[in-house]
Amino acid sequence: MPEITSRRGLLFGAAAVSAGALITGCTSNEPSGSKDEPAGNNQPAADDKPGKQVTIGFAGPQADHGWLNAINDNAKSRAEKYSDVTLEITEGSNDTAQQIGQIETLINKKVDVLVVLPADGKALTQVGLKAMRAGIPVVNLDRIFNTPQAYRCWIGGDNYGMGLNAGHYIGEKLKGKSGARVIELAGLDNLELTKQRTQGFDDALKNYPNIKKVARQAAEFTVESGQAKMAQLLQAQSKFDALWNHDDDQGVGALRAIEQAGRDDFLMVGGAGALSAFQAIKQDDGVLKATVLYPPTMAASAIDLARALGQSKGIGGLAEFEIPSSLTLYSAVVDKTNVDQYMSTGFK
Repeated sequence: MPEITSRRGLLFGAAAVSAGALITGCTSNEPSGSKDEPAGNNQPAADDKPGKQVTIGFAGPQADHGWLNAINDNAKSRAEKYSDVTLEITEGSNDTAQQIGQIETLINKKVDVLVVLPADGKALTQVGLKAMRAGIPVVNLDRIFNTPQAYRCWIGGDNYGMGLNAGHYIGEKLKGKSGARVIELAGLDNLELTKQRTQGFDDALKNYPNIKKVARQAAEFTVESGQAKMAQLLQAQSKFDALWNHDDDQGVGALRAIEQAGRDDFLMVGGAGALSAFQAIKQDDGVLKATVLYPPTMAASAIDLARALGQSKGIGGLAEFEIPSSLTLYSAVVDKTNVDQYMSTGFK
């Protein structure tokens, strides 16, 4: 990969393999990470030359899901790449009051930059504003605050794009089939991201008049809920051609229910990018044929952005002196044709 530098000289490493979100400079002199390391550790680090020392405070929700655990791993791993970065990381909590308290502690410690993945973006908006008013720039990771005044930069995934790309993938696979029927195993319906994924999927299917969505069931992003809700769908739908499952963790349970029912008469597309999904896609002996990414490597890129903010730098490959105000990662479709490329980014 050619080296790309900005006018300010910063080389910026992003989660390019998993998201294609930012241009990255291949300048790292460190060996690539092992297969057990987080995906962010396998990407080139930004600007190997040490600069101003930066203390980054990182606050996220409780890592009670494979994707959230991968978020923490990617943030820690990326920070370790830099001799000029100190990472202050909180324990993480799904209790909004507790997470607000953790962030306020980081503010009182006078960290240089904050990276926050809020358990609830709306509920944590005020503490984001508090940090910004205290002169601490905030990188808002994924779940967005209610106002741009609460963050300097937002970086996250594309939930609508997940649904859109899943729908187009299924649509192309069933393009020549008359009266094709699809079903959807969604996530938590009280989350805006679930609604966005469903909307994208429905909008994509409008391009394929031969396809009808005949059933939808909401699960809870857990293995147990995926198995239970998928069993209900299978019982209610004796014949369908494709399934889109919003989340690879609940997909583990869905695949159990499918196996128990002895069904193999449809194709399945997952969501997020779990290692188990990649392995099943590569093995290609079951219904799971693809998954649509929601890359946890965004946390590694958030550390890069926070470091750039702390050192008053821009991003390599862009003409501007400052980092952008928002970055939306791409929801790539991974199937057997490209799964090897993405295998190192899969989360457990």
